[in-house]
Amino acid sequence: MNQSNTTDNTGKPGTTGLTRIIKATQYSFKGLYAAFKYESAIRQELLLLLILTTIALLLDVTNIEKILLIASLVLVIIVELINSAIEAVVDRIGTEYHQLSGRAKDIGSAAVFVSLCLSVFVWLMILVL
Repeated sequence: MNQSNTTDNTGKPGTTGLTRIIKATQYSFKGLYAAFKYESAIRQELLLLLILTTIALLLDVTNIEKILLIASLVLVIIVELINSAIEAVVDRIGTEYHQLSGRAKDIGSAAVFVSLCLSVFVWLMILVL
């Protein structure tokens, strides 16, 4: 049986094993590139991540605290990627306003806001208290 034509237990055709992992990695890098190219928020947050990660590594705090500082920033990027994906799907469906489309975008934006608040909280708790 040709591995690229196999079907997994979900009924979806596709590759398996190492080939699937390689393809999934390629898709992930393609998604990161698209997010960087088309989403200004991602570019801004990546710049913030680079600057604050450098600062976190230079701070006189424990390694666990450094991990928490950097992880809180990475979480913002993860949530922004998901929000951007939601916005792309909603925009693909149509340009006319629909209450559910607006709600989906607003909830995605709220998720980014909450992740940013968490990051600020973590940084303040470690650096101020």
